[in-house]
Amino acid sequence: MMTLPIGLRTDIDRWLAEDPDAATREALRQLGDRADAGDDRALAELRSAFAGPLTFGTAGLRAALGPGPARMNRVVVGRAAAGFAAWLTGRGLRGGTVLIGYDARYNSDVFARDTAEIMAAAGFDAVLTEGPTPTPVVAFGIRHLGCVAAVVVTASHNPPNDNGYKVYLGDGSQIIPPTDAEIAAAIAAVAAGPLASVPRSEDYRRIGADLVNAYVARAAALVPQAAPRDVSWVYTAMHGVGAPVVQRAAAAAGFPAAVPVVEQIDPDPAFPTVPFPNPEEPGAIDLALDLARRSSVDVVIATDPDADRCAVAAPFPGPDGVPAWRMLTGDELGALLGDDALRREVPGTFANSVVSSTLLARMADAHGRRFTTTLTGFKWIGRVPDLAFGYEEAIGYCCDSAFVPDKDGITATISVLRLVSGLRASGRTVADRLDEIARTYGVHATGQLAVRVADLTIIGDAMARLRAHPPRQLAGRPVEVRDLQAGGDLPPTDAVELSGEWVHVVARPSGTEPKLKCYLEARVSQDASADDLAAARLSAATTLAHLRTEMATALGVDA
Repeated sequence: MMTLPIGLRTDIDRWLAEDPDAATREALRQLGDRADAGDDRALAELRSAFAGPLTFGTAGLRAALGPGPARMNRVVVGRAAAGFAAWLTGRGLRGGTVLIGYDARYNSDVFARDTAEIMAAAGFDAVLTEGPTPTPVVAFGIRHLGCVAAVVVTASHNPPNDNGYKVYLGDGSQIIPPTDAEIAAAIAAVAAGPLASVPRSEDYRRIGADLVNAYVARAAALVPQAAPRDVSWVYTAMHGVGAPVVQRAAAAAGFPAAVPVVEQIDPDPAFPTVPFPNPEEPGAIDLALDLARRSSVDVVIATDPDADRCAVAAPFPGPDGVPAWRMLTGDELGALLGDDALRREVPGTFANSVVSSTLLARMADAHGRRFTTTLTGFKWIGRVPDLAFGYEEAIGYCCDSAFVPDKDGITATISVLRLVSGLRASGRTVADRLDEIARTYGVHATGQLAVRVADLTIIGDAMARLRAHPPRQLAGRPVEVRDLQAGGDLPPTDAVELSGEWVHVVARPSGTEPKLKCYLEARVSQDASADDLAAARLSAATTLAHLRTEMATALGVDA
């Protein structure tokens, strides 16, 4: 019989004494018993769960549910709430309103209630949503309610057993360095003492209809009264919390009701129809596409589980005259929405992340508009002063920055419906509009090399290899290499950029998943695409394939 190492046994005993959740205490006891009995997998899980505290970064907290400091549970959340409250208090914000929302994942409601109780006891006006609420509605509520901060308990589109803890400041933005490190230090100070000593109070408020009504009214106002509204669409909520607000916002804006993907329209933390509830994952929107083919609609729209991201699929001309449905890339939808905002002369600066297509920059320049490139994530995009429209390739779009300076899948949905309705009224389709953009600005084809790993050292080794021996040519063309870790016009970040006249590549570790990502772009000049768009796109696709192979070699990973 195996005996647990003394240090690990001590850690387990301390955790059992701290944890207020009977379910995770029992899970921990069972893991300990299995490890004592010689179960190597149980021992590995224990070592992983107690390897160190879950890192609080610019994305807050996100991990698998379970016992231990490296997992999401009531101890970790309680410490995070108390630490965040202490940080806010240290900045003279005690007494201000803190809005707390949550999605429909396992334990999200419990973590949100714990946060409300701790914030209330710390002297804040804690306001907890009455039920599972889309992240953009909470982000909207920050300015609407005059909050000093907000918390959303969500793991967005992560696997079913994950959860997370996202924090916002009073300007409606997500946190960035050094604020993340300061809050992490406050959390560590709380963790040095017993969780039972953290005060709690049930003197918090609930909010529901008033907040949602205000958000829906604002979303509907994005559609001018004279705009066309004739559109048919399929909608899926991906088993998340978006459907009620999406449906209400569409109706308030005057659009016809969607044809819903019934199997995915209601919240379900098990996400039974998809292995990963991310519209970008292969197969995730197959049910929606099947329904679209049977329903003869104009467009398919999907929001991810917390409804801050939006994905779109549309019919394209097929070789036999039968429409071929496919999902748009994040960059294609970004180009459509960006072009629409430029045509409508939305005031302000246009922006996207460094891993997104360079097309929006070219479009903004052609219109004489300001453009800026940011680091990855809406914690950066949402902070662009006077933002007109911003997006990142991971299907995140900010279409109403004055009210939600964050990615928002619901207002993106309303914007897509307005766009498609307008195209339909003029006898055109999404495919037609993408062709027009390509003929005007050139083909900008994008793709990814993404490697999911079980061992995180693989990612570090791959990035070190790329930095040590970066390619000086890609797809037969010279490229300039820029290590974004060195900083410059962007804050330092763990990424390497390779740029040439016809190609653009950025390699970086994912910020939310155990993945190494390489973002690829191949461009074909405006003149070439005007002559033969199909040939230009084939040329760009061929270049993308070369980029994928060459970057896999440079990183030492499988393509």
